[in-house]
Amino acid sequence: MSELKAKTLHMGPAQCAVDLGDGSERGEYVNQDYILQKLGRPHRAINLMYCYYPNDEGWPGRASVVHADPSVQFAWDFPYDDYFTYKGGLNGTLDDEPFTCMRDVRRHGQDVLLTMTIDPKVSDEHLVAIAKDLRTFGRVQLRINHEATGNWFSFNKRASYEEVAAFFKHASEIIRKEAPNVKTIICLDGCKELEDEKMEMEDIFAEASRAADIVSVDRYMALHWGWPYDVAEEGGTTFARHAVSKIYQLAKNSYERYTYVNNGVKKPMVLSEFNSDGDVTGPYDQASMLKEFCEMLKKDDEKWLSGFTMYQFRDRGRLGLEIEDPNNKDVGIEQPLMDTYREIIHDDFFSPSMETGSDVELPAKLRWGGSEDADGVAINLHFDSNPVFCEAYFDDDNVDMNLMIELNGHWFYKAPGVKCVDMMSAFFKKPLDGAKDMTLKIFAPPASGENDETQGDDWQTNYYTELKSLPQIRIRFAPIVK
Repeated sequence: MSELKAKTLHMGPAQCAVDLGDGSERGEYVNQDYILQKLGRPHRAINLMYCYYPNDEGWPGRASVVHADPSVQFAWDFPYDDYFTYKGGLNGTLDDEPFTCMRDVRRHGQDVLLTMTIDPKVSDEHLVAIAKDLRTFGRVQLRINHEATGNWFSFNKRASYEEVAAFFKHASEIIRKEAPNVKTIICLDGCKELEDEKMEMEDIFAEASRAADIVSVDRYMALHWGWPYDVAEEGGTTFARHAVSKIYQLAKNSYERYTYVNNGVKKPMVLSEFNSDGDVTGPYDQASMLKEFCEMLKKDDEKWLSGFTMYQFRDRGRLGLEIEDPNNKDVGIEQPLMDTYREIIHDDFFSPSMETGSDVELPAKLRWGGSEDADGVAINLHFDSNPVFCEAYFDDDNVDMNLMIELNGHWFYKAPGVKCVDMMSAFFKKPLDGAKDMTLKIFAPPASGENDETQGDDWQTNYYTELKSLPQIRIRFAPIVK
């Protein structure tokens, strides 16, 4: 184990970021260790989907449980939305969901993207409480009452579209005041047909769009909205499939209309839910449609999309990288989409930027601003050939650190207390064909998943960790024979 030297390293945004949905009305939350092992890299953000109807009968029980009814034939035919229930808010707790999941997301080097359907009749005290809940979770993205021009969610059944729009604007103002680390996302139906000159209800939601930090639409190249109450077959009326080129252009047209509504300001545009439904396309077309869309993105010189959220990791239907095993909800059945998605997210176009700087003097201060703004260290390593052993060892100075580590395009998580990280899996699918110099990258997101308000004026957006020593790296190029 030779002495190592390191340089400063800055991680910035990708040309187009990738986020991932993890859990919804259609699937359970899957821990980030499993997802990282399957995909080989963290995401910019993980989308968690929750609802907040605190004044309803049966709250905070899940709608499909406390209001179970065999006559229900549509996913949203419950008194309130059938998402996981947000246990925080006024008189709530931070020791339950979604906060347990949010901490898991952030300690694994990802930002929180929180989707919440909220009763538009709640008082300001509830909104203030939600904002205060989120103050310690860094650069949160909050998508409030998404698909707001639809008619299926409970908030649309309780208020007019004008009231829903006004609520978004008002909630954004409160969130911005109480939790400036949080950015709000407006999600409308956008342009529905190629000949549309405006987005759906564009005028009604104009002020809400201007109040948002990020603009978005949800786009499915194919979707079976009748799931799980019927089967998609030829001639049916509860599903749809569209040409990839049409979905691409509709999303881009929506971005252009958002820019017009925002008086020429080009706000970040995301696809907050994106996929093709295997219930309609089958597993092979599902994968090829995603690849076709992403190739269109890479070739488009305008670079209008700042990111998309793959819906989702594990799904009880066929909208996941895995299908939930009906015999055991803790088991996922990998789909062909997984390999395609894995290839896409490891493409440079969808990967965060990395820039090395000056030599590091230890102890060094590492900064975690978020998955698109972090300062770590880069360690140069030499490989004579493809390794047989490649391990990082952590001594008493750094064993308690919480780290995200990258080598050969593969990311690893080191939890506090872990003394050795075996990095050989970085070479199983990408073996070296000769000698090569490589860079080991290290970042330090918060071990608790939350920022520390004692760290200074910028504590809501930055978390600092002291790196006292570098790990020891063991590399061997032949097996042990005796």
